[in-house]
Amino acid sequence: MIWSKMKQQLESFLCPTLIGRVEYRSTSYRYLPDKIGQCYITVDKKEVFNMNDRTNMIRWYQTEQEIKNDLDIKISVSEEDIEGVRKGSGGAIPEERLAVIAKNRKISVCAKEILSAQGILSKSDFYTAANNFLSGSIEDCLESRDILMNIFALVDRRVGKKRLLNMKEKMKTKHPIVQYFYEVRMGK
Repeated sequence: MIWSKMKQQLESFLCPTLIGRVEYRSTSYRYLPDKIGQCYITVDKKEVFNMNDRTNMIRWYQTEQEIKNDLDIKISVSEEDIEGVRKGSGGAIPEERLAVIAKNRKISVCAKEILSAQGILSKSDFYTAANNFLSGSIEDCLESRDILMNIFALVDRRVGKKRLLNMKEKMKTKHPIVQYFYEVRMGK
C-alpha cells in the first residue's frame, strides 16, 4: 500500500480528540543511499517516536554478534528449523551447513526481538505494524507485544474510555512510549 493511502487510513481511525494532534510521518530519500528514510509519530507537532533506518541495521548486527559471542546464551535448533532451511534452499545446501544456517536465522530473529523490545524500530517495522493494524482486530492490537500496534490501538476511536480505564494496571508493564500514548489518550 502506498504511504499516502496508509496514512489516510491510519489517521481516519484516530479518536476525535486526537485528530490534528497525532500525526504519522514518513520521509524517503530516493537518490541518497545513506538517507534511506524514516517514520515518526508526532503529538502536537513534536516528534515523540522515531523509527530511523540508518543506525538500526548496525545495532541489529551488533546484537546478533553479542548473542553469538555470549557463551551463556544457548540457541537450540530443532529438526523443523533445519527442514525449513532445507525446503527453502531446494536441497542445494550441504547437510552439515543446514544446522548452522538455521541457528543463525534464529539468532537474527532473537536480535530483532531484542531491538523491538527496546523500541528500536525501522521504517519497515512501521509499515508492517500499520498493515497488520489495518487488517486485524482492535483486540489483537491491544494484546499484541508489538509497540506500534499498541500505539495504533490506544489512539483508535474504537477504544472507549471505559476500556482504557480498565487497562490502567496493564499499562504499567508496557514500554514507556506506549505509556506515553496512553496518557495522551486519557488527556493527561
